[in-house]
Amino acid sequence: MTRTARFLLIAPAFLVAVSVGSAGAADKTKVDAATKRVQTGAQQIGGGQVGNGFKEMFAGIGHTIVEGAKFSGNTMGEFFSGKKSASN
Repeated sequence: MTRTARFLLIAPAFLVAVSVGSAGAADKTKVDAATKRVQTGAQQIGGGQVGNGFKEMFAGIGHTIVEGAKFSGNTMGEFFSGKKSASN
């Protein structure tokens, strides 16, 4: 795996990890689905389908950023409004 391909896999994963944090109360299925699109695109690139792979991967990155931001906003809202219990 080249350095560029490795970066393209690690950077979105880092963004998701930062945006998701340690929250567990909010539903993160949309974030997980977007992250899966990034992984699928990267696998397509590795399999020789460069055009389709880049399209899928960058669409997944965009969706990951959007859904991660929504998830983070919901999580922060829960934290500051006290909806999240202390046991979570």
